[in-house]
Amino acid sequence: MSRRAFVVPIFLSILVAASLLPAVAGAQSFVYMTQWGTEGSGPGEFSPPAGVAVAPTGEVYVTDLNNHRVQVFSGDGTHLYEWGTYGSGDGQFMHPRGVALDGGGNVYVTDSVNHRIQVFTSGGTYLRQWGTYGTGNGQFHNPFDVALDGSGNVYVVDEYNHRVQMFANDGTYMTQWGAWGSGTGEFDFAHDLAVDGSGNVYVADGYNHRIQVFDGQGTYLYEWGTEGSGDGQLNTPYGVAIDGSGNVYVTEQWGHRVQMFASDGTYLEQWGTEGSGDGQFYEPFSVAVDGDGNVYVVDRGNFRIQAFAPAPSATEPTSWGHIKSLYR
Repeated sequence: MSRRAFVVPIFLSILVAASLLPAVAGAQSFVYMTQWGTEGSGPGEFSPPAGVAVAPTGEVYVTDLNNHRVQVFSGDGTHLYEWGTYGSGDGQFMHPRGVALDGGGNVYVTDSVNHRIQVFTSGGTYLRQWGTYGTGNGQFHNPFDVALDGSGNVYVVDEYNHRVQMFANDGTYMTQWGAWGSGTGEFDFAHDLAVDGSGNVYVADGYNHRIQVFDGQGTYLYEWGTEGSGDGQLNTPYGVAIDGSGNVYVTEQWGHRVQMFASDGTYLEQWGTEGSGDGQFYEPFSVAVDGDGNVYVVDRGNFRIQAFAPAPSATEPTSWGHIKSLYR
């Protein structure tokens, strides 16, 4: 079958699927694209997946929690390579969770039960680490997620210490904020975090059912979310990611959906229901967005990664060049 003959039915199926989604003013609907993963310990299997990040070149990095490894895939889910074994030595893991990449392609992993951050090249070669168990500056109690800003500063959710810590790229401690509670700037088991193009830090404050936003030094700016299942409400927000336009994607662990917001918290749209079918979720965890706006979701309870593409709008060109660019 020719490439052109292959692209046509895919494109038409996406147009049909998009027509079945509710239109949302000011937002771009998303359609199911692909998935990969089953429960297990082989290449491309998970036990279960935890964190996800996408390289500028399109590779998808996934932390595999109880298999104590990082797996790397192409954007369509083809297994490329992996690294990590159980242990506390350099390059080993005990339940890795968060994963992020810096501008040079280096990979940062929260090695949660070893209470440290490990840094690798894009191919998995060990570079450095920092962190020990504790409550002091630069120490961790179950570091959960990691993100970097445009200057290479590293932000870590220190889950059981109910705080965010900030480090220089080499692991030098810089500052921190947060304490246990439900007040402004406090956290009740924060999970993921993301940094926008202006350096503002968005934190998924899980059991407070909200997103809190801070500047890069930890000054509280604003928040949104209340507990519930309505539009813009949050039922244990877990993952948070930001696209190139500043839109914010939030996964809800017990809401079994993805919600999309403007950077100020204005609700835009959502997708997902509880289940195991295409586009359904069971305990979605982390989320990532690539440079083309495709959204990758860790569907933890279903032991898989699901990918969603922005549905072409009625005003987008339909030349072959444009169609092929959507699936390159």
